[in-house]
Amino acid sequence: KLTKIISIIPARKGSKGIPNKNLVKLSGRPLIYYAIQASKKSLVEETWVSSDSDEILDISKNLGAKTIKRPKELSDDIASSESALIHFAKNVDFDILVFIQCTTPLIKSQDINKGLEKIKRFDSIVSVSETHQMFWNAKGPLYDINKRATRQNSIKRYLETGSFFITSKKNLLKYQNRLSGNIGFVEIPKHRSFDIDSFDDLKIVELIINSKEYLNE
Repeated sequence: KLTKIISIIPARKGSKGIPNKNLVKLSGRPLIYYAIQASKKSLVEETWVSSDSDEILDISKNLGAKTIKRPKELSDDIASSESALIHFAKNVDFDILVFIQCTTPLIKSQDINKGLEKIKRFDSIVSVSETHQMFWNAKGPLYDINKRATRQNSIKRYLETGSFFITSKKNLLKYQNRLSGNIGFVEIPKHRSFDIDSFDDLKIVELIINSKEYLNE
């Protein structure tokens, strides 16, 4: 039996930072367009959008995605992405699931394909970008200020970009989590790892998406 690979893009209508964020215009197109395009150009066989909004579902259909209506109780502010993924897994047939977040529009199909190549050797995959930042919390530095490592000597550290996660249906239902078991990662360049959370993020991403460098990548 061939392995069936599909993607899911959860896109509920509510959003605190940017109202109706998933449909906000970025370079003249709704935000969700970019996730759908990256998925459709990749090795993914079917691209699905899960939403409680008929408007989002209609626009997604017009962009070539399949759609599933998400129940109201799985669409409020406290509903986790996992609840949407599990609802989807119980209703749709697949073996491997690529969970794409539409707030990371700079994702490219080649990123997804790298992840699909790696999932053959891992239980789940996460997208990351390398960071050399020194982290603090409200109480102070999370590193020894007397032993500030140079960039060359610091341990390689990574941030989850949130662009995508890959897992199997079996593991998703067993662990009720997008990540489980032996986890591999796909590194994404920092300039393509923006997760849109505010109007400032939107402005930065707009500049990148229209740049020659991005278009030629």
